[in-house]
Amino acid sequence: MSVETAQDLFIDELKDIYSAEKQAVRTYPRLAKVVQSEELKEALQEHLEQTKQQIERLDKVFEILEVRSGGKTCEGMKGLLEEAATHAEEIDQGPVLDAALIGALQRVEHYEIAAYGTVATFAEALGQNEIHELLTETLQEEKDTDEKLTEVSGNVNIEAISEVEGDEDEGEEGEKPAPKKSPSKSSKKSSRK
Repeated sequence: MSVETAQDLFIDELKDIYSAEKQAVRTYPRLAKVVQSEELKEALQEHLEQTKQQIERLDKVFEILEVRSGGKTCEGMKGLLEEAATHAEEIDQGPVLDAALIGALQRVEHYEIAAYGTVATFAEALGQNEIHELLTETLQEEKDTDEKLTEVSGNVNIEAISEVEGDEDEGEEGEKPAPKKSPSKSSKKSSRK
């Protein structure tokens, strides 16, 4: 799609977000499977359902604009979700992986907050009041999800730190424990080459 006007840019940005949300819906179930924290798993599943509703809202936006929704791949979201998937492959299941995934998921939320903020502002400037309301509703949900992930990270980070400190306490007094290598990690890394 050629972008020559503000309306073109608005539609291009909406298609980018649409792609981002579709990618998230495909990735979240895989991440939920490797999460240990029940609180994080619940937050992920809740946001997955919310994301499906957000896609329905975007479908309505495209219907109002009388424009097709597809045709674009959001490369930014693709990279963020690949980073989360890499954590899931390279870090053993447990609190440290959960903490890494929270960080990755919050980067996703921040990306979406920026994207929805942009298109909501465009909709308002273009006089698209109904679209503005739909996008603002989703923007608020993304902010709420980010806050929820911050809350969950409190407990998860404490568990992750305790796990590391617990490993260090296992060494003899005055002796610095050797770094632990997980056979599963090294085999995963070598199989990726």
